[in-house]
Amino acid sequence: MNQSSSRRSFIQQTGKAGIAFGLSGTILPSLVNASVNTGSSEFAQQPLPYAFNALEPAIDTTTMDIHYSKHAAAYAKALSEACTAENVNTTNTRLESLLRNISKYSTKMRNNAGGHYNHEMFWQTMKPGGSAAPAGQLGTSIIQSFGSFESFKTQFADAAKGRFGSGWAWLIINSDNALAIVSTPNQDNPLMDVSETWGTPLLGLDVWEHAYYLKYQNRRPDYINAWWNVVNWDVVAARMK
Repeated sequence: MNQSSSRRSFIQQTGKAGIAFGLSGTILPSLVNASVNTGSSEFAQQPLPYAFNALEPAIDTTTMDIHYSKHAAAYAKALSEACTAENVNTTNTRLESLLRNISKYSTKMRNNAGGHYNHEMFWQTMKPGGSAAPAGQLGTSIIQSFGSFESFKTQFADAAKGRFGSGWAWLIINSDNALAIVSTPNQDNPLMDVSETWGTPLLGLDVWEHAYYLKYQNRRPDYINAWWNVVNWDVVAARMK
């Protein structure tokens, strides 16, 4: 399944996945490198750092499997194809550098470089059971920027709920070296030179329907509320450093 598949195809695919789970009895993330022709691990899909069922009940097992094994894998594969077609030497090119100059490349590169970067970050900033509310520099900066941690969560959730159609909500360090909350359409992100607000992402939430529709249907706010329970604030704090 690629990112343009219809909701009907998505639901049909989830049914097939459910049958596979019933036959195997084992729920493990794929270890297959989905990128075909890249010289840097930045451009290749990395193994999921937990099992597909590890984020239950916030994110259900079948959605995690399809999201990682189908959608994210497709971005990595298409990114590899775009790099080959557009003569990007991935051995000595940083993915972030490519994103910062994405206007020089094709729509295929933009969609799939963004999709790959966004998802690789998304997996890493979640973990089973989540982690305690951020402390230290990150916690202090959130309070200074948004008034309180709860106020930050409300503003971030509003950005995620308010993103029309498919896209992402982000916590970033902006060009003024301050924390900010923004959202981007499709698979764009704030690193891109085409983004309305530039910045370095610390935390991103996927609000494409394929990230939540099987469990939450049209209830995006319920998905957002549940997602807070699996955020890995330790990784977010490390990214800030």
